[in-house]
Amino acid sequence: MQWQNGAVGNAAWTGVLLREILEMAGVKRTAREVLLVGADSGVVDTNKKTASPGPIAFARSLPLEKAIADSTILAYSMNEEPLTRDHGYPLRAVVGGWFGMAWVKWITHITVVEQPFLGYWQARDYFRWERSLGEPRLVPLAEMEVKAQIARPVQGARLIAGQPYRIFGAAWSGEAVIRQVQVCTGDGRGWREGRLLETERPFAWRLWEYMWTPEEVGRYILRCRAIDGAGCVQPELQRSDCESYAANWIVPVEVTVVPEPQRYEEEFVI
Repeated sequence: MQWQNGAVGNAAWTGVLLREILEMAGVKRTAREVLLVGADSGVVDTNKKTASPGPIAFARSLPLEKAIADSTILAYSMNEEPLTRDHGYPLRAVVGGWFGMAWVKWITHITVVEQPFLGYWQARDYFRWERSLGEPRLVPLAEMEVKAQIARPVQGARLIAGQPYRIFGAAWSGEAVIRQVQVCTGDGRGWREGRLLETERPFAWRLWEYMWTPEEVGRYILRCRAIDGAGCVQPELQRSDCESYAANWIVPVEVTVVPEPQRYEEEFVI
């Protein structure tokens, strides 16, 4: 499945804090991570060098600090409706601020472990390179990266010169909130401030808008970028150390400004 520029969703989740379940079970002082195992399993990359050692379940671990945080729940409801099978019924993880691979569906087992989990979906897939210590090392994907994306206009849209147009979309980040969205319309005026809409909600996307009146006909490249409360700025280009994961680079939208609305003669073929 090719995600191309990424995929995102936004929903309201209801459930129980994972922390409360762990407190009921009792956690030793030597605990390091909490392993979540889902019911979906199978052989991965059959006959390839990267093949899994037989059928395996989808499993990911969380550091104990994140597992006991208020942002991590075991959800049984989505948008005030019971979870559907496709969305993880009867129970799934919701890990606020983290990428979706941490949100294990159809949970069957929860295990507290004393050593880092190095399962297939933690160490062989869904990882990135980290160079902070000099020699590159693999680390599991975790916190989401700051990103804004244009929803309208769509790629290839035709706008009318002299008429105001609402550029709008969504922005999100990981643990930090969205503080600013900037828009560049490709008309030589640089980055300009977009307007954040609605109220700020923890771990939810923030809708935004920018009103633009194109004055001249031609092709324009629209871009947007987000800045979060931690000072992180959305990057211009894809980072090779993240492969195709963390797809938070700027996604341009090309539009054409025309002098007047297109008119089509009434030509029909029956």
